[in-house]
Amino acid sequence: MARRKRSKAGKVTAVALDGLEKCYGETRALGPLDLKIEAGESLAIVGHNGSGKSTLLALVSGVLDPSEGEVRVFGEEPGSMPARAAISYLPDAPVLYDDLSVREHLEYVSRLHGADGDEPLLDELIERLGLEARQDELPSQFSRGLRQKTAIAVGLCRPFTVLLIDEPFVGLDAEGKQSLVDLLAEASEDGATIVVATHEPLLVERLARCLVLSEGELAYDGPTGEVPEAHLPAGGPPG
Repeated sequence: MARRKRSKAGKVTAVALDGLEKCYGETRALGPLDLKIEAGESLAIVGHNGSGKSTLLALVSGVLDPSEGEVRVFGEEPGSMPARAAISYLPDAPVLYDDLSVREHLEYVSRLHGADGDEPLLDELIERLGLEARQDELPSQFSRGLRQKTAIAVGLCRPFTVLLIDEPFVGLDAEGKQSLVDLLAEASEDGATIVVATHEPLLVERLARCLVLSEGELAYDGPTGEVPEAHLPAGGPPG
């Protein structure tokens, strides 16, 4: 993909969790978690619904505040300007403007992050996600799948060093799923840190490291190819 190149930083910690917990009243939704994700790693987070996957991504992105412990993104607190500049976050439900077309979304977000809003990358994302015929239309009128494709394009059109994605396959057709897998692989090759919460074996098998969450606790952390079968998403072992 014709994107902005990133340096491959070696043994630099991109995301660090130290005693991280999130509670809602008396209910602990996540943690305590201690782990590090190195710059350039590609990582899947799997687990049943309610296991804490979305909560973890929201804490790293700064959308949620921890109840205990801390998160650091390249040493910075989530929500700070350096952390926000580093992270592109795609939540599980597309967040889009009602009055902007697909193309206007990409141009606006591109300009917000210092580009000129008229880059080859924008055209490439629109083409590869199958949005060419709809680029001048409002995503607010789209199906769930087309809204998801738009949200993916928005997330990838800006510079980032850490990409957080929550259940990105929801609503996508087979072609859209393959396009996303390819785009994530290319972002990883460019040096980005990729963290994806997913139920999809197709995506899990393309990522090097896997975290398994069970009732908010870490049940497994290791190579994707060695995940115990009981913890795998429906569809069987990756690879």
